Amino acid sequence: MCDTVKRPALALGYFDGLHIAHQKVLSAALKQKNNGLTPSVLLFDRRPVSVLSGKDVPRLMTEADRDALLSRMGLAPVRLCFADIKDLSPESFVRDILVGELNCAFVSCGYNFRFGKGGEGTASMLRRLCAENGVAVTVCRQVTLDGVPVSSSAIRAALAAGETEKANAMLGRPLSFSAPVWAGDRRGRDLGAPTINQTLPEGFITPALGVYASVVTVDGVRYPSVTNVGARPTFGGEAVRSETYIIGFTGDLYGRDVRVELVSFLRKEHKFPSFEALKAQIARDAEAAERTVRTSVYFQK
Repeated sequence: MCDTVKRPALALGYFDGLHIAHQKVLSAALKQKNNGLTPSVLLFDRRPVSVLSGKDVPRLMTEADRDALLSRMGLAPVRLCFADIKDLSPESFVRDILVGELNCAFVSCGYNFRFGKGGEGTASMLRRLCAENGVAVTVCRQVTLDGVPVSSSAIRAALAAGETEKANAMLGRPLSFSAPVWAGDRRGRDLGAPTINQTLPEGFITPALGVYASVVTVDGVRYPSVTNVGARPTFGGEAVRSETYIIGFTGDLYGRDVRVELVSFLRKEHKFPSFEALKAQIARDAEAAERTVRTSVYFQK
C-alpha cells in the first residue's frame, strides 16, 4: 500500500490518457463530494497496461501532467503498488482492498473495466461484489465519437495515422508535452524561422512524423506555432526531435521547459531538393499553421 485518503469515492481504471471516456468515470466520483465523500482516483506505481502486456506502451501524457490535471479537477490520488494487487482474486480485491484497506463508500468504472488476477473481474462482477459489501457503484457506458469507441489505443492509432484532430477530440484537449529547450545547429535562423529544439519525454508517444500547426505557451502567453516532429531528412537524417517555430515570439528559451500542443497535422516530413525549396515550404507551413491555430477552439483555452 502506498497512500490512501479518508472515505474515498474512488474512480477505477487505467487512466493513461485522461481522455473523454476516462473523464466520465472521474466525473462520477467527483459528484460524490456532495455526499460528503472524497473524490479520488486509483493510481499505480507501475503502468498496468505495460506490466500485463510485457511491453512498453507509448504514453499519451506524462505522469506529471496526469497528476497535475487530476489535481486541477479536484481528485485526490489513491496510490497502490500494482505488484500487491495484480494477483488478487476479484473477491479479495473488493473485500480486502476497496473495503478493508481503503474504506470505499463508492466506486466508478467504465463498462469494460477488468480487475483481479488474469482480468477475471468484470464491471458487472464489481457491481455485485460491491453491493454485497455495502459499496455503491456507477458503471459508465461506452463513449463513442463519430461511431468509434473512445479508448487510449484508438487515440494512439489516430496519432500514428496523422489524424491529430480526431485524437484531440477523443482526448478532449490537444496532445501536448513539456520538455527542456536545447541548443541546436541554428539552421532555423538561416531559414528565416528560428526554432526551439526539444526531445520528446521518455516513453511519450511519437506521433506521425511531419509538420503540425501547434500552440506554445511562454510566460502565460499563447502563441501560434509550427512544429516539425521528425529526423530532418533534408540534412541527412537524425534521431527524432521536435522543432518549433513560435510565430511572433522573440527571445531566448534555452534550458527552459516549454509546452507544445499539437493542434493539426499539416503534412508529412520529406526531403527537399535544396535549401531554398525548404525555406519556401517553411514559410508556407508557418502561414498555414497560424491560420489553422487562430481559428481553433484550442487557441483560446
